[in-house]
Amino acid sequence: MSAIDDLATELSKLPGIGRKTALRLTYHLLKQPAGQSRRLAEALVTIAERVHPCARCHNLTEAELCSICADGRRDETVICAVEEASDIGAIERAGEFRGKYHVLGGRLSPLDGVGPEDLTVTDLEARVQSGGVREVIIATNPSIEGEATALYLQRRLAQYGVTVSRIARGLPVGGDLEYADGVTIAQALAARRVMQ
Repeated sequence: MSAIDDLATELSKLPGIGRKTALRLTYHLLKQPAGQSRRLAEALVTIAERVHPCARCHNLTEAELCSICADGRRDETVICAVEEASDIGAIERAGEFRGKYHVLGGRLSPLDGVGPEDLTVTDLEARVQSGGVREVIIATNPSIEGEATALYLQRRLAQYGVTVSRIARGLPVGGDLEYADGVTIAQALAARRVMQ
């Protein structure tokens, strides 16, 4: 295999990158000054060497604890469980959640061979069991696997006397009922609240 094929093969392993896009990226990199390609290569090596899961919540960090776990101003009594570290950014952008997080490292998917032992469920359970947590918000995706993961977590955490809640689902702001699917409308109706 040539160096071009090697790079294109590696790039095509990234999510959302097919073979054609991988080749286009490879040729783009070849047109750039060698220094720019070296900086990209160095950044990839640096991230692989320095970034690791947070010792407490499994968010990605360069320190022992991520910046959220290290922030003493955040509410330690509320944990939001998410599938991936990238989900934290989406929740943080909303600016409403002031608790801590727990990254599960995926979702239950028996067809893909992903069971509870492949996720960080035991670590979440240990955090709850150690005391001081009053609520766990489950923020898994609204997919079949996400729902199965949420149900599994709810059952597993029920024995500790903490409130286990699920993020609401429904219509997006600015969305039209006319274009929403039946499942989304049903979820919006089920998650309705009294107007005050």
